[in-house]
Amino acid sequence: MAEPSLTVRRKSRSGSVRKRSRAPVQPSAVCSPVARKRPSSGGEGLPAETPCSNDSEEDMFGDYDSFYGNDSLLAQVDDVEHKYLQDKNTDIKAAGEIILGNLQSGIHQKKQDYFSASENMVVLKADKEDAFQTNENDPVDSNQELTESILDDLPSSQLLYFEKMDKLSSDSRISPVSERRNKCVNSSSDKIRSLSPFCPDAEHGNRPTDFSSDSKCDLFKTESLKDHLKSAMTGNAKAQTLQVSKTKQLKEAVLSEEICVARKTIESSSVDIGPFYGLPSKVKDLFRQFRGIETLYEWQHDCLMLESLQQRKNLIYSLPTSGGKTLVAEIIILQELLCRQKDVLMILPYVAIVQEKVRGLSSFGIELGFLVEEYAGSKGRFPPIKRRIKKSLYIATIEKGHALVNSLIETERIDDLGLVVVDELHMLGEGSRGATLEITLAKILYTSKNTQIIGMSATLNNVGDLQKFLQAEYYTNNFRPVELKEYVKIRDTIYAVDDKTENGYTFSHLLNFKYSSNLEKADPDHIIALVTEVIPKYSCLIFCPTKKNCENVASMVCKYLKKEFRAHREKEKQDLIKNLKNIGNGSVCPVLKQTIPFGVAYHHSGLTNDERKSIEEAYSTGVLCLLACTATLAAGVNLPARRVILRAPYVANDVLKKNQYKQMIGRAGRAGIDSAGESILIVQEKDKHLVQDLVNSPLENCYSNLLLELTKGMQSLLLSLVGLKIAVTCEEVDNFMCNTLLGVQQQLLSKEKSLSEIIRDGLENLIEKGLLKGRISEKDQDSKCILTITLLGKATYKGSIDLAYCNLLYRELKKGLEGLILESNLHLLYLATPYDMTSNCSPDWMIYLRQNVDSAVVNRLYLSFVLYTLLKETNIWSVSEKFNMSRGYVQNLLNSAASFASCVLHFCEELEEFWVYKALLTELTKQLTYCVKTELIPLMEVAGVLEARAKQLYNAGYKTLAHLANANPETLVKMIEHLSRRQAKQIVSSAKMLLSEKAEALQEEVEELLKVPTNIPGTY
Repeated sequence: MAEPSLTVRRKSRSGSVRKRSRAPVQPSAVCSPVARKRPSSGGEGLPAETPCSNDSEEDMFGDYDSFYGNDSLLAQVDDVEHKYLQDKNTDIKAAGEIILGNLQSGIHQKKQDYFSASENMVVLKADKEDAFQTNENDPVDSNQELTESILDDLPSSQLLYFEKMDKLSSDSRISPVSERRNKCVNSSSDKIRSLSPFCPDAEHGNRPTDFSSDSKCDLFKTESLKDHLKSAMTGNAKAQTLQVSKTKQLKEAVLSEEICVARKTIESSSVDIGPFYGLPSKVKDLFRQFRGIETLYEWQHDCLMLESLQQRKNLIYSLPTSGGKTLVAEIIILQELLCRQKDVLMILPYVAIVQEKVRGLSSFGIELGFLVEEYAGSKGRFPPIKRRIKKSLYIATIEKGHALVNSLIETERIDDLGLVVVDELHMLGEGSRGATLEITLAKILYTSKNTQIIGMSATLNNVGDLQKFLQAEYYTNNFRPVELKEYVKIRDTIYAVDDKTENGYTFSHLLNFKYSSNLEKADPDHIIALVTEVIPKYSCLIFCPTKKNCENVASMVCKYLKKEFRAHREKEKQDLIKNLKNIGNGSVCPVLKQTIPFGVAYHHSGLTNDERKSIEEAYSTGVLCLLACTATLAAGVNLPARRVILRAPYVANDVLKKNQYKQMIGRAGRAGIDSAGESILIVQEKDKHLVQDLVNSPLENCYSNLLLELTKGMQSLLLSLVGLKIAVTCEEVDNFMCNTLLGVQQQLLSKEKSLSEIIRDGLENLIEKGLLKGRISEKDQDSKCILTITLLGKATYKGSIDLAYCNLLYRELKKGLEGLILESNLHLLYLATPYDMTSNCSPDWMIYLRQNVDSAVVNRLYLSFVLYTLLKETNIWSVSEKFNMSRGYVQNLLNSAASFASCVLHFCEELEEFWVYKALLTELTKQLTYCVKTELIPLMEVAGVLEARAKQLYNAGYKTLAHLANANPETLVKMIEHLSRRQAKQIVSSAKMLLSEKAEALQEEVEELLKVPTNIPGTY
């Protein structure tokens, strides 16, 4: 009876510090509970509990005194009953009111004792504490609130009893107090009826609820009120009630307390690092639960304990691929979100990695109470919603991260950003994306002195320049969890890489594989010999120079593999082919259809998003054991292998760079699975000299790209500096530029002109384009002339439009206003077709005849037809066949168009004359983003759910975001084909996070609307 009885007294004791004790009794006596001692506020130990074997149902509540001081509640009930029932004219209703009043008073007193005894414990939230505070100026209202709170918390049997009392007194007078009590009881009774399956007595009518007026007196004559209450309490002890998890509440309270302690510890710069590097111990449990991480590597501990991190200095750290860099960053991110209560921006290089990280961290956000927001493609709000309670982790691509930072600076909220984490920091030196990343970091450094920057990479060389630019400390380590053995293959000989030798390698062994003459001709590089040493037991990656080479290598390998390879996980491979067929609406790539039965596939940008995701999942789970892939996989999602083979020292027609080589071979060796990893570089005799360069040469330096990428680099930066009012004079612009990576490296990069001259040339160019207003002169005295941005300039930088196309886009949008055709969305699609895709387009004029117009316009129109057909059919396979394009190209066109449509939308929002486009482009952006039937869009908003998976979920009955957020992962696994338990949990966590984010956004909007303005006229 101990467990059910908790429901009777659950609100009358402090946490778990108060236990029922049973004292020894005389052999002839019935065992009854003994009055317990109330623990002091100091929190004494638990009293011992003496077992008792002869509890009786009759007297289990005989001396129960937890409701009111040291007196027996039931004794009080007896006294009150006799006092008020002796008088025959006394109203039964009045008796019920007095009894209820005493009961509530007792509970109220006990509540006060509870809070006084546990004021130092974080057990209940503040709003619940407030519910029990009495307002002296308004005793009636506070009494009503108290009554409602008490009755809400009473067990079901007591509520049913009070309901019975109400019905017994239906003919009596109703006082204001009893009216309120009736209202509370009735509302509580309604709750009980709705939960009748959990209360059998209520459901089966064991407690009579309807009595005739003639039987009222008889009822009280035959059965005393004390007996009624005893019966009700005993029934409650037996009844099945809703299981309210006290353990969960306690865990949440402990977590809240640990976060408060951690926050104070960090603020005080104490050497005490807390349960888990200043974080609650629950974080450690979550890493164990979600990632299987028991302990950190030694270097990770050393890095997290760096004095520079404790002092919130900027940090760059570099380790080999697979060394565990991301885990350190995630712990620092959680410290910022939970302990310092600041927002965090995490910048990743590719959309696929952003989505993978959103899925991975959403479960942490659900458990720890922060939001994870995706900024990739067309997703993301500018500016982000300002949260009042929960903090946000923004996970963004480089381009979206830049737009996010711009919006925070513009709204003067950049100081809300406590931390920026940049993965693959070496991308600062890679083209226009590197220029955008440099601009983003430079703006953060210049506008916020409180935002910490953490950069990480596996391939950094000129760290000194980066340290100077980021004003950062540097940490490096050569640790690798799995040993990496590097080899080079020339003809049939394997050499071990050795940087101490002159040519970079030493003899290791000869290949032990018998080749027939036919096989020698088909496979002169001995790829089959290299892969059969590891597959199917272990996994293998083959990096190929081109996409076509990937497919050829996969086909060739399968052609000469033994039939025994087909038997390995045969059913799962057939399921994969079936899944790919569903993705292509009946079509599947003939190469994949041939290779997958052998556990082999290719991986490159020619695949659709759904195909790529299915192949990656199959490889991760071991269904596929060999992937022939391009270099993009090395910088993409994490797919490690036992052996990595580099088909040639080239990427397309370019010689392989040291950075690329290191990233590729870094995929070799899986922590916790392999004892060692191997990389083999296949080299022809004529290319042997390249090996020495790869082995002995240092990593490539990281140089600023602001000058090389003028419209996306220098000019874009200058325009946004003026637009955001970061720098509005030449002098201020000069000061800002000195703090960029270009400013650090100006002597190396700007030899022909000084940096000041380059800046003035850029500003003059922007003025000529009509993006800026002002006057630039070479004379020093004019350096303080204030520059202003035009409406077109503001629309350009806020829409992240390439300056090379901004005027052209404006003219086409302006012309569209003269005759916008809305019979279909073809005209809008033309306006949303990316300009930079036209150079790669080769129209098939057998389908559309050539016209004597500008080729760029024709190419753009042709791509618009492709998008138009795609939105109508929503099938990439059929569209690619119709227009004779690769499905990967069509997929890329769709992704680029969605992103560009979002940019054009933001462009139009800044120009009032283009108001008509706002609603039209909003809907078009959504259509391009998902390119599916309308009913699937809510499901595809969840990170990681693509079209094929959305169709499966929809057909299984999961039709809304709420369905997914409340789904049982185990049920999902049973109902959805090819869905692993890990994927199911990630989908549910991501859906919960998205639902929480939407709810928070609406709540913030409501609070903003109801907020009382501080500047109301006539108020002081």
